Amino acid sequence: MAETIYDVAILGGGPAGYTAAIRAGQYRLKVALIEKSEKLGGTCLHVGCIPTKSLLFNAEVYDYLKHAKEYGIEGLGEGRVNWQAVLDRKNQIVTKHTKGLDFLMRKNKVTVISGFGKLTGPAKNGVLTIAVEGKGAVSVQAKNVILATGSDAKLLPGLTADDTILTNIEILSMKQIPKSLAIIGAGAVGVEFGSIFRSFGAEIGIIEFLPRVVPNEDEDVSKELSRVFRKRGIDINVGARVEKIEKTKTGAKVTFTASDGKKVEKEAEKVLVAVGRGARTENIGLDTTKIKPERGFIKVNEWMQTEEPGIYAIGDIVAGLPQLAHTGAMAGMVVAAKIAGKYARPLRRDRVPACTYSEPQIGSVGLTETQAKEKGCTVKVGKFPFSANSKASIIGSHEGFVKVIADAKFGEILGVHIIGPQATELIAEAVTAMELEATVDEMMFTIHAHPTLAEAMLDGFGSVEGLAINI
Repeated sequence: MAETIYDVAILGGGPAGYTAAIRAGQYRLKVALIEKSEKLGGTCLHVGCIPTKSLLFNAEVYDYLKHAKEYGIEGLGEGRVNWQAVLDRKNQIVTKHTKGLDFLMRKNKVTVISGFGKLTGPAKNGVLTIAVEGKGAVSVQAKNVILATGSDAKLLPGLTADDTILTNIEILSMKQIPKSLAIIGAGAVGVEFGSIFRSFGAEIGIIEFLPRVVPNEDEDVSKELSRVFRKRGIDINVGARVEKIEKTKTGAKVTFTASDGKKVEKEAEKVLVAVGRGARTENIGLDTTKIKPERGFIKVNEWMQTEEPGIYAIGDIVAGLPQLAHTGAMAGMVVAAKIAGKYARPLRRDRVPACTYSEPQIGSVGLTETQAKEKGCTVKVGKFPFSANSKASIIGSHEGFVKVIADAKFGEILGVHIIGPQATELIAEAVTAMELEATVDEMMFTIHAHPTLAEAMLDGFGSVEGLAINI
């Protein structure tokens, strides 16, 4: 019996890989998905996006219950967190969606192969071969290969993750809520976990090397998040360099140099290291191909094609793309369409929404005000506060604003930056508007239902021209 030659073989079953597999299956391609873990879903489903957002929702509910009397609800008594129940709910959500992925593989006739896949060299007669190491060593042949092997959390030199020094993995399985948590890194991961455990009563200290929290966001967003976090009692240290982390009898001690040059020692029960993620590209056979990674990341063209014909790369391993599940997933859909000969558009970096699910939430897309000016754009900027939005009053969430950066001459929307209630949902409107090349004028005459948080978007666009209704 002749060995199967797949149309496409995919290394990695996270959001990038499984999305590519599903879409390729929908296009009637013969697909093999190779995954070294026992379960599909990758970091995002098991120790990333999904469990983290589950905890954030629990924290949001708990924050509302703390103020139940303000909403006319009495008799609840003093609430307390049942941490095991929180973890159980998180695990149930993960299990449900893991089973859902298994179903989707069967539905779309994707062959799932368990093991660690490695490239073996260039294509021979148009066919690439992947060696799969696992319970039973096999080889997989395919006309195209998609690399989607994901990323791992970085640790500071000399550190090893354990039950005191944590990454995103260990912090999701702690047996109890820590009384205090020191967080190194103020990107999305750091501020999300800081937000969660502050809501649950922990003392939080954030230490960030760069001059501001969420440093990839617009400067006004960073300032607002710092203000709100400090209001919530979170200690923030920016422009701080961590010198060492030492274990103590009660946890750990972090020594850092503050922005003013002074040495500071901070003790905490747990330390979360959230300093970024490294590409998981070691030992996958890149050295047998023309692919030359830089710091582990793989360079691709606009269609995610690598330097080696027939081999594509998507997700966290791609140089220059945000390490976000939805970026990888869309890249997977683009590649699947390209391989199938179907309509596709290249993924644009400036159309990728960034979302941080802290309290307050952050959603952004496009250029920041500083980036737009650095590119030589003449800009108009509009800003509308949620304090003037009626739905924000109804739900008791007034912090934050919508900020719109637009081209001064033609009204092209260059960037939208939201911090406040449901910012991670509201940003979809801005992404759609930018994809369709809508102008500020067009968005100002797009009807938004009342009362909604989305009306803040309408006023945000109007504020570019000084024509917001509610301020």
